[in-house]
Amino acid sequence: MIEGQRIKGDVTHLPSEFVDWLRKPFAQFCRIEAAGGAVLLVFTVAALVLSNSRWANQFLDFWETRIGLEIGTFEFARSLRDWINDGLMTLFFFLVALELKRELVLGELSNSRAAALSIAAALGGMIVPAVFYLALQWGHPASSGWGTVMATDTAFVIGCIAILGSRVSHSLRVFMISLAIVDDVGAILVVAIGYSSHIAWGSLAVAALGVAIIRTLATVGVRTFPIYSLTGALIWLAVDASGIHATITGVVLGLLTPARRWVSDERLYAILDQVIAYPATDSGSHATKDRQTLQVAEIAARETLSPLERLEIGLHPWVSFVIMPLFAFANAGLPLSLGELANSVTVAVFVGFVLGKPIGVLAFSMLVVRSGLAIRPPGLSWGAIAGGGLLAGIGFTMALFIADLAFDENLLNSAKLGIFAASIVSAIAGVAVLIFAATGGANLLLATSVQSPAQTDEALSKDRWSDDGGQN
Repeated sequence: MIEGQRIKGDVTHLPSEFVDWLRKPFAQFCRIEAAGGAVLLVFTVAALVLSNSRWANQFLDFWETRIGLEIGTFEFARSLRDWINDGLMTLFFFLVALELKRELVLGELSNSRAAALSIAAALGGMIVPAVFYLALQWGHPASSGWGTVMATDTAFVIGCIAILGSRVSHSLRVFMISLAIVDDVGAILVVAIGYSSHIAWGSLAVAALGVAIIRTLATVGVRTFPIYSLTGALIWLAVDASGIHATITGVVLGLLTPARRWVSDERLYAILDQVIAYPATDSGSHATKDRQTLQVAEIAARETLSPLERLEIGLHPWVSFVIMPLFAFANAGLPLSLGELANSVTVAVFVGFVLGKPIGVLAFSMLVVRSGLAIRPPGLSWGAIAGGGLLAGIGFTMALFIADLAFDENLLNSAKLGIFAASIVSAIAGVAVLIFAATGGANLLLATSVQSPAQTDEALSKDRWSDDGGQN
């Protein structure tokens, strides 16, 4: 290359488009979630094996080890399992909220009618299972466990979709991730509202003040992460003291995180041009013009990514490969007993997930599409939505999280068994239906069930045309 000339961009590749900028983080999210699902499965199996081995008592008692601070009569301590469930899981919900906000601001959910489909499906997948569960447990002590069957495990769902490869469309992947994210946020709201103790309004007011401080810091342009981290930790302590489950802090802080970048590409390139205009000198460590320009360039390069993107990129691997597997290892331990399969709690949890989830997802999706409130994207057939609804019955992580809050020790193992059984059946059934839907068979059955015979061929041809990239 001739000295003094620069090639702006890599001319050996096609020019980048705006859609590529949106698709890249989505693809990375899917890859990490799919791999994280495999790691999650390994730690789940390990927990089940250890809890049914000769070391079962030692393994289960280990998670009850109390850790904390004690000064005189003051004690701030809880079990190791509770630190994982209340503390580390806050980061999981923080990441979920970041992804939700990115989708709302920049992604698929920025289109209100496209967002309406995922939101309605998620609501149906929460309401109908809870109704099924309550119908089976009405009047029983375990009726308070209705929130257990409302959750969907994002990692395992994406893992199942990844197994299918090209058999499923990009539209289904987007739909299921959006559904799972909305579902997770809904689940933590259920925890905050339905499974919180007596509220201490003074502590809650302190937490609200902390949120106002974070909002003010962002408004005046403070961009130092440690300040936000410290304020966020103080908010967590205040919420924890208020009686509301502290993990709601993650959702609030995630939704407050700015999704817009501070430095544009044009400004970055202009700053980088200044770096070249002031070549390095041998003047030591003095504050020369070239060093000042390099410092500005460093900040500009960092700030071309929004705080939301930087946090998501940094946190996602830690959540998927450390926090979630550790949560499964601490909570999935269960002494297996086939006799518990007939327990009413086990049956109610199983029915809620395996039947309630797909019925709720499919029924609410049809309702909003036929009412005109939502649109069904190209490539997302009704058969695919039905298969996705079955996969939504994999409630594993969040279901265990809520079950730990909802059930006492006598009923918790029965609920866990129902969760495990439902997750296995839902995964197998969901994958089978999606393979069937890829051949068009599921679309024919659904079209026949909701339309007259004269309309069936027309509806099926539209679904097949949509799968080929057409518009509905």
